[in-house]
Parts: sequence; C-alpha cells; structure tokens
Amino acid sequence: MTTMTWNAFHHRGEILRAVVAAADARRDGVLPMDVPGVAENFDGELDLLSALMLKWHARLSASIERELMREPMDLELAVARAWRRTADELPGVRLLIDRCSDHPDDAEMATAVSRAQEREWIRLAAAAGLANDESAAAARAGRRVEQEARALDAALAGQDTGSEDSAATLSFVERIRAVLAA
Repeated sequence: MTTMTWNAFHHRGEILRAVVAAADARRDGVLPMDVPGVAENFDGELDLLSALMLKWHARLSASIERELMREPMDLELAVARAWRRTADELPGVRLLIDRCSDHPDDAEMATAVSRAQEREWIRLAAAAGLANDESAAAARAGRRVEQEARALDAALAGQDTGSEDSAATLSFVERIRAVLAA
C-alpha cells in the first residue's frame, strides 16, 4: 500500500478536476486517460473511474441534502431533482458512468460499477423514504427514482431549467407520462 502525501493528494485532485473538465467538454463517454498527469496519478482506468464515481456520489449526496431541505414534503421528487441536477452539473462524468455500466471494459470494472450502482440505488431509495434496508427491493425502488430523474431531465429539456422550482411545475400526470416515455 502506497502512502499518499498531502501534496500528492492535492495534485491528484487537480488532475481529477482536469479529467472532469475534459469529460464534460468531450461528452463521449470515454475515460480521458490522455489528460496530462493521469498515468502518473491513477493506477489505470478502474482507479480513475473509481475516483470519478466517488466525485459523482459526493456531489449527489450534497445535492440530495439541499433538495430535501427545499422539498421536505415530496421526498421522491426531491431526490429525483437532486439526481437530475447532479447529472446536469457533471454531464461528462454521468456519461462515463453510464457507458462503463452498459459496456464495461472487463469483469473487474463490471463488478465495481454494478456494486456502486446498487449502493447508489439503495441510498436513493432511503433518501426518498421508499426503503430502510439494503434489499433487492430497495435497489429496485432506487432505480425507479433514478428513472424518474432521467425522465424529469427529458421532460424539462427545452423548458427553463435555471429555475429551482421548474421540476415542481410539472403536474403529477406529466411526471408519470415522462417516466413512461423514458
């Protein structure tokens, strides 16, 4: 096990920010292994992907907390909006995670992404008040929240999403239609 110095930790963080910027600019779902410093600071694609997933999960957690404070009565909508907002803030990272989930490079990546996705779905379900355990049913409930978030994204394309309450303007029937259309 290698010990990381404070300077190395900060340098790795700078490289990761450059990777996020490259992923957001490219939006091609390909890990930007060509960013200067990646080869020296990350131990291959899985290490880089793991760091990006950690960044995604940290941002998502913070977004969920903010949305739950704004929308304490409709937990599921608040969590879906938080997911959508995070995907809007980190579009390249979300594309990378989706691509690696749909088409992993190898069995190790498939296992890592699958486990991370299941844990995320369980956290989404718990935050939305749909589950209080780590069961398969909780994962399915969290997956539905993610699907709702993706549908909200599609339903709001072309609407003013700069407003914090734009997702709340969709009626319940419109939200169901968006989910069914996705």
